[in-house]
Amino acid sequence: MKQFAVAGKVMTLLFTAAFLVACSSSDTKDQEAAAAAEAAAAAAAAEAQRAAAAEQAEGQMRLQEAAAAVGNVFYFEFDSSTLTAEAQRALDAHIALLQGTEKTVRLEGHTDERGTRDYNMALGERRANSVRDYMVVNGVASYRIETVSYGEEQPVAYGSGETNWVQNRRVELK
Repeated sequence: MKQFAVAGKVMTLLFTAAFLVACSSSDTKDQEAAAAAEAAAAAAAAEAQRAAAAEQAEGQMRLQEAAAAVGNVFYFEFDSSTLTAEAQRALDAHIALLQGTEKTVRLEGHTDERGTRDYNMALGERRANSVRDYMVVNGVASYRIETVSYGEEQPVAYGSGETNWVQNRRVELK
């Protein structure tokens, strides 16, 4: 909203400067006043651009902090590629960040050790595609998202048991 207010002030100053130039006669004082008005309008426009750029950079920084706070790993239930509500909330922070940039991302799908290698590769792919589809529906262009499945090949927790398996059923955003 601040950007629109600043832009409105800049437009008013520019209109005033143009009006003064149009109404000026050959009188030196009028020309000097018009030149001063033009200079003031140019300075105001430059200041408005600096303020808008600073505000945009600050907003982008806040989005980066929010995305970092939620992490870049999204977990799934056993034998499922359906996003949990928690994963969706975390993805929303990353989507907001990506909408302000042209960055590309890679989604890496992973599974736990249960199941055959082929089944786990397919499940990892479904999980990565589930995250991609959610991002696309929420405004991220599909050409900016790459998906890959590692299945059970890159666990973060070794060993058997639910404690380890739950950590491996994930999609990582890189």
